[in-house]
Amino acid sequence: MPSIGPMIAASAKLSLGYSERLLKDITPHQFARFATVGGQQIESNHPAFIFGHLSLYACRIVEQLGGDASSIKPTAEFENVFSQKAKCVDDPNGSIYPAMEQITERYFTGLNRSIATLETADDALFSLENPSEPMRGKFPTIGAMHAFYVGGHTMMHLGQLSAWRRCMGLGAA
Repeated sequence: MPSIGPMIAASAKLSLGYSERLLKDITPHQFARFATVGGQQIESNHPAFIFGHLSLYACRIVEQLGGDASSIKPTAEFENVFSQKAKCVDDPNGSIYPAMEQITERYFTGLNRSIATLETADDALFSLENPSEPMRGKFPTIGAMHAFYVGGHTMMHLGQLSAWRRCMGLGAA
């Protein structure tokens, strides 16, 4: 019975619940907007960018643990606007980013698939060398990399969303 994957999945489950709470009361109109406080726009990641960016990682987890990730692979559009090299921009007309429903559906579908894959993956897979050479120095194994993807990386970005909510007057989640 696997033991490593379920430990990593526990962080992903925490992120899943937090993500759902953070979405409460955010409207589609606000979703891709920079926060504004006292008439001053704050250039910081907005919900569209955060959820879109995080949605890119599920396919890596599933693939590297031997699963079929074809249904959760990011589109070229998602890669273009949400990659680690993309810059988050204010989108008042809704013309830059996909719709809120499309972004959140990809995020939650991918995260749920990641959790299911993590929970059933053979423990030996987590000790394999991280195939991402640029990240190998920080996360030498697949297990270390995926623990970061669903733990620290996700929570860092959800923390940005928590601050955005407060700036928008939506309060804590």
